[in-house]
Amino acid sequence: MAIRQCAIYGKGGIGKSTTTQNLVAALAEAGQKVMIIGCDPKADSTRLILHAKAQNTIMEMAAEAGSVEDLELDDVLKVGYGGVRCVESGGPEPGVGCAGRGVITAINFLEEEGAYEEDLDFVFYDVLGDVVCGGFAMPIRENKAQEIYIVVSGEMMAMYAANNISKGICKYASSGGVRLAGLICNSRKCDREDELIEALAGKIGTQMIHFVPRDNVVQQAEIRRMTVIEYNPKCNQADEYRALAQKVMANELFVVPEPCTMDELEDLLMEFGIMEVEDESIIGKTADEAVA
Repeated sequence: MAIRQCAIYGKGGIGKSTTTQNLVAALAEAGQKVMIIGCDPKADSTRLILHAKAQNTIMEMAAEAGSVEDLELDDVLKVGYGGVRCVESGGPEPGVGCAGRGVITAINFLEEEGAYEEDLDFVFYDVLGDVVCGGFAMPIRENKAQEIYIVVSGEMMAMYAANNISKGICKYASSGGVRLAGLICNSRKCDREDELIEALAGKIGTQMIHFVPRDNVVQQAEIRRMTVIEYNPKCNQADEYRALAQKVMANELFVVPEPCTMDELEDLLMEFGIMEVEDESIIGKTADEAVA
């Protein structure tokens, strides 16, 4: 069976790397063979699987060795919890060069070195923020990842980013097999959040594949550099990640999304009471001024 290659996108700070690692841990627990490729210069996509502060990245090691051709696969690929294979692409020093280039270099190197072994069930690309740069769009642009999951919450900017990412998927869907596989709601405890994300999913033609509730055990596990599945396997949150893993394994709803216009997105937020009906007289008013 072909390797299922999945990319996880979402607004910065939405909990994308945490969600990815907890999902992957649940897949590993279920007997799936998984590789994570961290596509974020912060190199924080594998720390909970490896119990490490940060994994050495391909870009760092290539700079030290002289070039990426001087590296061996064993230098960059580490094995963590549940046999999960971990790689971090890394990026240049802040303010120097294009961070997306690290993603391109890393994926090409891994392919050439045979990292995509036949016994793998899943490869997950944990990708930085929004699809705004060609480098970060690499997993979908080069037809590497076929399934795209977007981590979102009921906050306006998270939904805006999800809609934007959908536009990026549309751009490359016609030339390749990339498809939107669903929205993962990583709850921020907003009002009617699950209904709102279900409605957003419906608007863009996809599904909310799972609603992950907010729970302090996630932070407790992170402090110990562990996934919830490993830190406290009997807690409710671990079961939520297991449920997400089962839904991902069974998922067959892969679509070319139909992104909203900004007006449609705002109408949805108004409908759910997240945003007040557009009224120019309230713009720039403080809470005290609004009362007056």
